[in-house]
Amino acid sequence: MLALSVTFQAVAEEKRYVSDELNTWVRSGPGDNYRLVGTVNAGEEVALLESNGKYGQIRDTSGRTSWIPLEQLKSEPSLRTRVPELENQVKTLTDKLTNIDTTWNQRTAEMQKKVAASDGIINGLKDENQKLRNELIVAQKKVNAANIQIDDKQRTIIMQWFMYGGGVLGVGLLLGLLLPHMIPSRKRKDRWMN
Repeated sequence: MLALSVTFQAVAEEKRYVSDELNTWVRSGPGDNYRLVGTVNAGEEVALLESNGKYGQIRDTSGRTSWIPLEQLKSEPSLRTRVPELENQVKTLTDKLTNIDTTWNQRTAEMQKKVAASDGIINGLKDENQKLRNELIVAQKKVNAANIQIDDKQRTIIMQWFMYGGGVLGVGLLLGLLLPHMIPSRKRKDRWMN
């Protein structure tokens, strides 16, 4: 008997829960030979006061003390108590996901707007770049044409100066050859080759 009391006292008051799968009958003592004194609702929280082999003494929420088979007690809360908590968690997580989804959609829309604006700017810059390239090509052609005209004019000017110089040389040569024959000169008598 003393060993039994030590065993009873070794188990301190622990929270336990009645199994969800059944309505549990409780007895007045630790065994099947004790009379049934009532039922405990499935999933109800009870306090395990002591255990004796296959049975444990419990106190329910109304303060009633009775015995129940230990296999019908669980250490974790029943589904009845966990479902509302899980539903709250699901609701919280769903709200968070909705917020994340909304934020993601807003960011995606903003990024699409930025990309569209960037595409517009890029296309505008490409068009402007092509226009500037075309203008550069036209300007280069004009510069080349102007350089060719300048070269032609320089050649023409050089040719004119050569012609003027050649004309002056030719006239000077003719005058140099003809004038001495046209103008009679006096002959000197003191020349030794006469």
